[in-house]
Amino acid sequence: MAVEKFFDEIQEQSEVKATIIEKYFDAWAGIISGAQNQYRAGDDHRIAYVDLFSGPGRYKDGADSTPLRVLQTTIKKAVYADRLVSIFNDRDANNSRSLEKAIDELPGLEALRFKPQVMNEEVGTEIAKRFEQFDKVPTLAFIDPWGYKGLTLRLVNAFLKDWGCDCIFFFNYARINAGLNNDAVRTHMDALFGVERANSLRVELEGLTPAAREATIVNALAAAFQSYGNRYVLPFCFKNVRGTRTTHHLILVTKHFKGYDVMKGIMHDTSSTLSQGVASFTFSPPDTLRQGLLFELNRPLDDLREMLCKELAGQSMTAIQLYERHSVNRPYLARHYKQILKEM
Repeated sequence: MAVEKFFDEIQEQSEVKATIIEKYFDAWAGIISGAQNQYRAGDDHRIAYVDLFSGPGRYKDGADSTPLRVLQTTIKKAVYADRLVSIFNDRDANNSRSLEKAIDELPGLEALRFKPQVMNEEVGTEIAKRFEQFDKVPTLAFIDPWGYKGLTLRLVNAFLKDWGCDCIFFFNYARINAGLNNDAVRTHMDALFGVERANSLRVELEGLTPAAREATIVNALAAAFQSYGNRYVLPFCFKNVRGTRTTHHLILVTKHFKGYDVMKGIMHDTSSTLSQGVASFTFSPPDTLRQGLLFELNRPLDDLREMLCKELAGQSMTAIQLYERHSVNRPYLARHYKQILKEM
């Protein structure tokens, strides 16, 4: 689909993506606001939402896209409305103007203490440098390029360096998979994975099956972010309409287990399929992946008891410690652990 046609009407995948972002923003803003009230009395209590590829605000069929949905959530809650600084950007001047108009027409906009900012810039090194150079208020950043230009390891890390900052980005797997061995876009791939990791990945991918190739690429991306610190990486997979091929992933990168746990619950509830009450973390029928991060996020509940007995035998810990230690990169929620522990 051509970029200019993308906003003609909201597709089901776009609706799912926007719902995930809206729900996570609501949960994140509530957690951060509560922590500011409890632990940071007297400090600057602003929070921020940044969307660098924001689009025109509304689809041509009139449906609201992510920027308007985030602002509508903010308007409904006084504590958010008093604190949120929102920054939207689109390199297309027509999109920026359309978004600005759509924002100005939002009912209740006057409740916002800070007027939303709409920019019209190319996303590249200069924007990454700008966010690197100043200390940020707690910020949720959403990076949703049509392809991959502008999405870099440096940019994501620029948003994650300060307290309370999380980043969600659109990972166009289909185009990145094709681009890794395309010399014409080598610099973009190197900027996304890091030069050394990208070179290793190109060699490692040779001869792999499509499922193993996907898992290897997503694992490499997760490792790239985790190499910058103790960060949690959570992908949600989107398939094509036939459920036969991965088109993209929506990926959260966060420094704190709480954010990881909240997003896991949202993605769990948004998944197309469940197996024994455990989600596929996929929108559309799940593929069978047999390695690493994506494989672990598709294991059924039957395996959990066996894993706990094998991996944690003889160890003593609280239920919360067990969940935080064992659930990372696995599809299980706290309720799954409680169920198994009651049965054991």
